[in-house]
Amino acid sequence: MASTYTPLGVELQATGENAGTWGTKTNTNLQIIEQISGGFTQQSIAGGAQTTTLSVSDGSTGAVLSHRMIEFTGTITGNQIVTIPLDVQTFYFLRNSTSGAYTVQFKYVSGSGDSFTFSATNKGDAVIFAAADDGTNPNIVTINTGIKEVSDDTSPQLGGNLDTNSQNILIDDAHFIGDENGNEQIIFQTTASAVNQIDVTNAATGNAPSVTATGGDTNVDLSIAAKGIGRVSLGAGKIEQLAEKATIAATAATGTVNYDVITQAVLYFTADASGNYTLNIRGDGSNTLNSIMDTGESITIAHLVTQGSSAYYNNAVTIDGSSITPEWQGGSAPSAGNANSIDVYTYTIFKTGDAAFTALAAQTQFA
Repeated sequence: MASTYTPLGVELQATGENAGTWGTKTNTNLQIIEQISGGFTQQSIAGGAQTTTLSVSDGSTGAVLSHRMIEFTGTITGNQIVTIPLDVQTFYFLRNSTSGAYTVQFKYVSGSGDSFTFSATNKGDAVIFAAADDGTNPNIVTINTGIKEVSDDTSPQLGGNLDTNSQNILIDDAHFIGDENGNEQIIFQTTASAVNQIDVTNAATGNAPSVTATGGDTNVDLSIAAKGIGRVSLGAGKIEQLAEKATIAATAATGTVNYDVITQAVLYFTADASGNYTLNIRGDGSNTLNSIMDTGESITIAHLVTQGSSAYYNNAVTIDGSSITPEWQGGSAPSAGNANSIDVYTYTIFKTGDAAFTALAAQTQFA
Protein backbone atom coordinates (compact mmCIF):
# COMPACT_ATOMS: atom_id res chain seq x y z
CA MET A 1 0.00 0.00 0.00
CA ALA A 2 1.44 3.37 -1.02
CA SER A 3 1.97 6.33 1.32
CA THR A 4 -0.66 9.06 1.61
CA TYR A 5 -0.14 12.71 2.52
CA THR A 6 -1.77 15.28 4.78
CA PRO A 7 -3.03 18.58 3.28
CA LEU A 8 0.24 20.20 4.41
CA GLY A 9 2.49 17.52 2.90
CA VAL A 10 3.32 15.21 5.81
CA GLU A 11 3.82 11.67 4.46
CA LEU A 12 1.72 8.95 6.10
CA GLN A 13 3.64 5.73 5.45
CA ALA A 14 1.90 2.44 5.04
CA THR A 15 2.82 -0.61 7.13
CA GLY A 16 5.96 -2.30 5.84
CA GLU A 17 6.64 0.40 3.29
CA ASN A 18 9.85 2.29 2.54
CA ALA A 19 12.33 -0.28 3.86
CA GLY A 20 15.72 1.37 4.13
CA THR A 21 14.34 4.92 3.67
CA TRP A 22 11.88 5.03 6.54
CA GLY A 23 14.24 7.03 8.73
CA THR A 24 14.91 9.64 6.03
CA LYS A 25 11.22 10.08 5.36
CA THR A 26 10.49 10.34 9.08
CA ASN A 27 13.12 13.04 9.44
CA THR A 28 11.57 14.95 6.53
CA ASN A 29 8.15 14.61 8.13
CA LEU A 30 9.51 16.02 11.39
CA GLN A 31 11.02 18.94 9.50
CA ILE A 32 7.69 19.63 7.81
CA ILE A 33 5.92 19.47 11.18
CA GLU A 34 8.51 21.87 12.58
CA GLN A 35 7.79 24.29 9.71
CA ILE A 36 4.05 23.98 10.28
CA SER A 37 4.34 24.59 14.01
CA GLY A 38 6.78 27.50 13.97
CA GLY A 39 8.42 28.03 10.61
CA PHE A 40 8.85 31.40 8.91
CA THR A 41 9.05 32.06 5.18
CA GLN A 42 8.63 34.84 2.68
CA GLN A 43 6.50 34.93 -0.45
CA SER A 44 7.01 37.61 -3.07
CA ILE A 45 3.78 38.80 -4.68
CA ALA A 46 5.37 41.66 -6.61
CA GLY A 47 3.65 42.92 -9.72
CA GLY A 48 0.27 44.00 -10.99
CA ALA A 49 -3.12 42.59 -10.04
CA GLN A 50 -2.75 38.81 -9.90
CA THR A 51 -3.46 35.60 -7.99
CA THR A 52 -0.62 33.74 -6.30
CA THR A 53 -1.44 30.08 -5.61
CA LEU A 54 0.26 28.45 -2.64
CA SER A 55 0.44 24.69 -3.21
CA VAL A 56 1.52 21.74 -1.10
CA SER A 57 4.72 19.81 -1.76
CA ASP A 58 4.00 16.26 -0.65
CA GLY A 59 6.79 14.71 1.39
CA SER A 60 9.12 17.69 0.92
CA THR A 61 10.11 20.67 3.02
CA GLY A 62 9.95 24.25 1.77
CA ALA A 63 6.31 24.61 0.68
CA VAL A 64 5.28 28.17 1.59
CA LEU A 65 1.85 27.14 2.87
CA SER A 66 3.49 24.63 5.25
CA HIS A 67 4.96 27.43 7.42
CA ARG A 68 3.37 28.98 10.46
CA MET A 69 4.30 32.56 9.49
CA ILE A 70 4.24 33.89 5.95
CA GLU A 71 5.53 37.34 5.06
CA PHE A 72 4.33 38.83 1.78
CA THR A 73 6.94 40.99 0.08
CA GLY A 74 7.54 42.94 -3.11
CA THR A 75 6.29 46.09 -4.80
CA ILE A 76 2.69 45.62 -5.85
CA THR A 77 1.00 47.73 -8.50
CA GLY A 78 -2.44 46.16 -8.27
CA ASN A 79 -4.66 44.30 -5.82
CA GLN A 80 -3.32 40.85 -4.91
CA ILE A 81 -4.98 37.51 -4.12
CA VAL A 82 -3.17 34.64 -2.39
CA THR A 83 -4.91 31.25 -2.34
CA ILE A 84 -4.49 27.94 -0.51
CA PRO A 85 -6.01 24.50 -1.25
CA LEU A 86 -9.54 23.74 -0.01
CA ASP A 87 -8.43 21.08 2.49
CA VAL A 88 -5.76 23.09 4.37
CA GLN A 89 -6.65 23.51 8.03
CA THR A 90 -4.20 25.42 10.22
CA PHE A 91 -3.36 28.73 11.87
CA TYR A 92 -1.28 31.31 10.00
CA PHE A 93 0.55 34.41 11.10
CA LEU A 94 0.51 36.73 8.09
CA ARG A 95 2.61 39.84 7.60
CA ASN A 96 2.07 42.36 4.81
CA SER A 97 5.45 43.90 4.01
CA THR A 98 4.62 44.86 0.45
CA SER A 99 5.01 48.38 -0.87
CA GLY A 100 2.25 49.96 -2.89
CA ALA A 101 -1.23 51.07 -1.84
CA TYR A 102 -3.16 47.96 -2.88
CA THR A 103 -5.07 45.25 -1.05
CA VAL A 104 -3.78 41.75 -0.32
CA GLN A 105 -6.50 39.09 0.05
CA PHE A 106 -5.86 35.65 1.59
CA LYS A 107 -8.48 33.04 0.70
CA TYR A 108 -9.22 29.48 -0.32
CA VAL A 109 -8.64 28.67 -3.96
CA SER A 110 -12.37 28.49 -4.69
CA GLY A 111 -15.76 28.79 -3.05
CA SER A 112 -17.62 31.68 -1.45
CA GLY A 113 -16.38 31.32 2.12
CA ASP A 114 -14.98 34.19 4.16
CA SER A 115 -11.53 35.53 3.41
CA PHE A 116 -9.09 37.94 5.02
CA THR A 117 -7.91 41.13 3.32
CA PHE A 118 -5.15 43.58 4.22
CA SER A 119 -6.47 47.02 3.30
CA ALA A 120 -4.46 49.17 0.90
CA THR A 121 -2.87 51.04 3.83
CA ASN A 122 -2.56 48.15 6.29
CA LYS A 123 1.10 47.12 6.26
CA GLY A 124 0.81 45.05 9.38
CA ASP A 125 0.23 41.59 10.83
CA ALA A 126 -2.77 39.29 11.12
CA VAL A 127 -3.60 35.96 12.73
CA ILE A 128 -6.04 33.81 10.77
CA PHE A 129 -7.41 30.30 10.97
CA ALA A 130 -7.94 28.35 7.76
CA ALA A 131 -10.96 26.38 8.95
CA ALA A 132 -11.52 23.91 6.08
CA ASP A 133 -15.02 23.74 7.56
CA ASP A 134 -16.80 23.10 4.27
CA GLY A 135 -15.67 21.03 1.34
CA THR A 136 -16.89 23.61 -1.15
CA ASN A 137 -17.00 26.96 0.64
CA PRO A 138 -14.50 26.86 3.52
CA ASN A 139 -13.87 29.97 5.60
CA ILE A 140 -10.84 31.97 6.60
CA VAL A 141 -11.47 33.12 10.18
CA THR A 142 -9.76 36.28 11.43
CA ILE A 143 -8.43 36.04 14.99
CA ASN A 144 -8.78 39.40 16.77
CA THR A 145 -5.38 40.11 18.31
CA GLY A 146 -5.58 43.89 18.07
CA ILE A 147 -5.71 46.34 15.20
CA LYS A 148 -3.15 48.17 13.12
CA GLU A 149 -5.63 50.80 11.96
CA VAL A 150 -8.55 52.42 13.77
CA SER A 151 -10.59 51.92 10.59
CA ASP A 152 -10.33 48.17 11.15
CA ASP A 153 -12.41 48.52 14.34
CA THR A 154 -15.91 49.92 13.86
CA SER A 155 -16.43 50.62 17.60
CA PRO A 156 -13.00 51.30 19.13
CA GLN A 157 -12.64 52.10 22.82
CA LEU A 158 -9.61 53.53 24.58
CA GLY A 159 -8.13 51.81 27.57
CA GLY A 160 -6.36 55.01 28.62
CA ASN A 161 -5.57 58.54 27.52
CA LEU A 162 -4.90 59.10 23.84
CA ASP A 163 -1.40 60.55 23.38
CA THR A 164 -1.00 62.00 19.89
CA ASN A 165 2.81 61.69 20.18
CA SER A 166 3.41 65.09 18.51
CA GLN A 167 1.09 64.16 15.64
CA ASN A 168 -2.19 65.74 14.52
CA ILE A 169 -5.76 64.49 14.47
CA LEU A 170 -7.38 65.01 11.06
CA ILE A 171 -11.18 65.35 10.97
CA ASP A 172 -13.23 65.24 7.77
CA ASP A 173 -15.42 68.20 6.81
CA ALA A 174 -18.76 68.41 8.67
CA HIS A 175 -17.78 65.63 11.12
CA PHE A 176 -17.87 65.94 14.85
CA ILE A 177 -16.70 65.04 18.32
CA GLY A 178 -19.68 63.51 20.10
CA ASP A 179 -20.79 62.77 23.63
CA GLU A 180 -21.15 59.31 25.18
CA ASN A 181 -24.57 58.98 23.53
CA GLY A 182 -23.23 59.70 20.06
CA ASN A 183 -24.71 63.21 19.93
CA GLU A 184 -22.75 66.04 18.31
CA GLN A 185 -20.83 68.36 20.63
CA ILE A 186 -18.41 70.06 18.23
CA ILE A 187 -18.84 69.91 14.46
CA PHE A 188 -15.80 70.82 12.36
CA GLN A 189 -16.19 72.64 9.04
CA THR A 190 -13.13 72.75 6.81
CA THR A 191 -11.76 75.23 4.29
CA ALA A 192 -9.44 73.74 1.69
CA SER A 193 -7.07 76.72 1.58
CA ALA A 194 -7.30 77.69 5.25
CA VAL A 195 -4.47 79.76 6.74
CA ASN A 196 -6.26 81.08 9.83
CA GLN A 197 -7.55 79.15 12.83
CA ILE A 198 -8.26 79.34 16.55
CA ASP A 199 -5.96 78.45 19.41
CA VAL A 200 -7.45 77.18 22.67
CA THR A 201 -5.11 77.57 25.63
CA ASN A 202 -5.61 76.48 29.23
CA ALA A 203 -4.18 78.43 32.17
CA ALA A 204 -2.55 78.06 35.54
CA THR A 205 -4.03 79.43 38.77
CA GLY A 206 -4.76 83.15 38.59
CA ASN A 207 -4.74 83.30 34.79
CA ALA A 208 -7.47 83.13 32.19
CA PRO A 209 -7.80 80.38 29.57
CA SER A 210 -8.12 81.80 26.08
CA VAL A 211 -9.69 81.27 22.67
CA THR A 212 -7.60 83.25 20.19
CA ALA A 213 -7.74 83.83 16.44
CA THR A 214 -4.35 83.09 14.88
CA GLY A 215 -2.99 82.35 11.44
CA GLY A 216 -1.08 83.57 8.45
CA ASP A 217 -2.91 86.89 8.02
CA THR A 218 -1.67 89.95 9.86
CA ASN A 219 -5.12 90.72 11.27
CA VAL A 220 -7.56 87.86 11.93
CA ASP A 221 -11.16 88.43 13.03
CA LEU A 222 -12.94 86.03 15.35
CA SER A 223 -16.57 85.33 14.49
CA ILE A 224 -18.97 83.85 17.06
CA ALA A 225 -22.50 83.57 15.71
CA ALA A 226 -25.76 82.23 17.06
CA LYS A 227 -28.21 80.37 14.80
CA GLY A 228 -31.15 82.34 13.45
CA ILE A 229 -32.26 84.82 16.08
CA GLY A 230 -30.50 82.92 18.83
CA ARG A 231 -28.19 84.75 21.18
CA VAL A 232 -24.56 84.68 22.19
CA SER A 233 -24.48 84.67 25.99
CA LEU A 234 -21.30 85.80 27.72
CA GLY A 235 -22.47 85.22 31.27
CA ALA A 236 -21.94 87.67 34.11
CA GLY A 237 -18.35 88.60 33.36
CA LYS A 238 -17.10 91.92 32.02
CA ILE A 239 -16.62 92.56 28.32
CA GLU A 240 -13.54 94.50 27.27
CA GLN A 241 -12.76 96.23 23.97
CA LEU A 242 -16.21 95.79 22.43
CA ALA A 243 -16.97 97.32 18.99
CA GLU A 244 -20.56 97.84 17.85
CA LYS A 245 -21.73 97.08 14.34
CA ALA A 246 -22.52 100.24 12.35
CA THR A 247 -24.28 100.55 9.00
CA ILE A 248 -23.19 103.58 6.97
CA ALA A 249 -25.43 104.30 4.00
CA ALA A 250 -25.65 107.13 1.45
CA THR A 251 -29.35 107.35 2.21
CA ALA A 252 -31.58 110.37 2.89
CA ALA A 253 -33.96 110.10 5.82
CA THR A 254 -37.60 110.37 4.72
CA GLY A 255 -40.83 108.37 4.86
CA THR A 256 -40.45 105.22 6.99
CA VAL A 257 -36.95 104.09 7.99
CA ASN A 258 -36.72 100.46 9.13
CA TYR A 259 -34.11 99.98 11.82
CA ASP A 260 -32.97 96.32 12.04
CA VAL A 261 -31.42 95.76 15.46
CA ILE A 262 -30.17 92.26 14.57
CA THR A 263 -27.71 93.60 12.00
CA GLN A 264 -26.58 96.88 13.55
CA ALA A 265 -26.30 99.02 16.68
CA VAL A 266 -25.71 102.27 14.77
CA LEU A 267 -27.38 103.41 11.53
CA TYR A 268 -25.73 106.40 9.84
CA PHE A 269 -27.40 108.15 6.88
CA THR A 270 -24.82 110.30 5.09
CA ALA A 271 -27.16 111.95 2.54
CA ASP A 272 -29.13 115.04 3.55
CA ALA A 273 -32.55 114.27 4.99
CA SER A 274 -35.37 115.10 2.57
CA GLY A 275 -38.41 114.89 4.83
CA ASN A 276 -39.64 114.15 8.31
CA TYR A 277 -39.67 110.42 8.89
CA THR A 278 -41.01 107.58 10.98
CA LEU A 279 -38.44 105.26 12.57
CA ASN A 280 -39.70 101.67 12.72
CA ILE A 281 -37.61 99.59 15.10
CA ARG A 282 -37.71 95.83 14.46
CA GLY A 283 -35.58 92.69 14.66
CA ASP A 284 -35.12 92.53 10.89
CA GLY A 285 -37.23 91.90 7.80
CA SER A 286 -38.15 88.41 9.07
CA ASN A 287 -38.18 88.82 12.86
CA THR A 288 -40.01 91.23 15.14
CA LEU A 289 -38.30 93.01 17.98
CA ASN A 290 -40.85 91.38 20.28
CA SER A 291 -39.71 87.91 19.18
CA ILE A 292 -36.02 88.49 19.87
CA MET A 293 -36.33 90.25 23.24
CA ASP A 294 -37.41 88.77 26.54
CA THR A 295 -39.38 90.74 29.11
CA GLY A 296 -36.94 92.58 31.34
CA GLU A 297 -34.34 93.12 28.60
CA SER A 298 -33.25 96.38 27.01
CA ILE A 299 -31.34 97.53 23.94
CA THR A 300 -29.83 100.86 22.95
CA ILE A 301 -29.55 101.98 19.34
CA ALA A 302 -28.45 105.13 17.54
CA HIS A 303 -29.62 106.73 14.28
CA LEU A 304 -27.39 109.42 12.76
CA VAL A 305 -29.17 111.72 10.31
CA THR A 306 -27.26 114.16 8.10
CA GLN A 307 -29.00 117.52 7.65
CA GLY A 308 -28.58 120.04 4.86
CA SER A 309 -29.79 123.63 4.83
CA SER A 310 -33.36 122.37 5.15
CA ALA A 311 -33.57 120.30 8.29
CA TYR A 312 -36.04 117.50 9.07
CA TYR A 313 -36.61 115.32 12.09
CA ASN A 314 -37.88 112.02 13.43
CA ASN A 315 -41.52 112.85 14.12
CA ALA A 316 -42.85 109.35 14.85
CA VAL A 317 -41.54 106.08 16.30
CA THR A 318 -43.00 102.60 15.83
CA ILE A 319 -41.91 99.20 17.11
CA ASP A 320 -42.77 96.28 14.84
CA GLY A 321 -45.09 98.69 12.99
CA SER A 322 -47.04 99.71 16.11
CA SER A 323 -46.87 103.32 17.30
CA ILE A 324 -45.06 104.12 20.54
CA THR A 325 -44.56 107.44 22.33
CA PRO A 326 -41.00 107.69 23.66
CA GLU A 327 -40.03 109.49 26.84
CA TRP A 328 -37.78 112.27 25.51
CA GLN A 329 -34.73 113.68 27.26
CA GLY A 330 -35.64 117.10 28.68
CA GLY A 331 -39.33 116.28 28.76
CA SER A 332 -40.43 117.19 25.25
CA ALA A 333 -40.13 115.64 21.81
CA PRO A 334 -38.11 117.46 19.14
CA SER A 335 -40.11 119.55 16.70
CA ALA A 336 -37.38 120.21 14.14
CA GLY A 337 -34.00 119.08 12.94
CA ASN A 338 -30.75 121.08 13.03
CA ALA A 339 -29.61 122.52 9.72
CA ASN A 340 -26.13 121.75 8.40
CA SER A 341 -25.54 119.29 11.22
CA ILE A 342 -25.67 115.63 12.09
CA ASP A 343 -28.57 114.88 14.40
CA VAL A 344 -28.01 111.80 16.55
CA TYR A 345 -31.11 110.05 17.86
CA THR A 346 -30.57 107.47 20.60
CA TYR A 347 -33.26 105.09 21.82
CA THR A 348 -33.06 102.84 24.86
CA ILE A 349 -35.90 100.36 24.64
CA PHE A 350 -37.15 98.25 27.55
CA LYS A 351 -39.45 95.29 27.01
CA THR A 352 -41.99 95.36 29.83
CA GLY A 353 -44.30 92.60 28.60
CA ASP A 354 -45.47 90.80 25.48
CA ALA A 355 -45.36 93.43 22.69
CA ALA A 356 -45.12 96.11 25.42
CA PHE A 357 -42.19 98.54 25.40
CA THR A 358 -40.95 101.71 27.07
CA ALA A 359 -38.57 103.87 25.04
CA LEU A 360 -36.23 106.60 26.30
CA ALA A 361 -35.11 108.89 23.49
CA ALA A 362 -32.81 111.83 22.89
CA GLN A 363 -31.86 114.10 19.99
CA THR A 364 -28.34 115.58 20.00
CA GLN A 365 -26.88 118.03 17.47
CA PHE A 366 -23.31 117.63 16.19
CA ALA A 367 -21.94 120.38 13.95
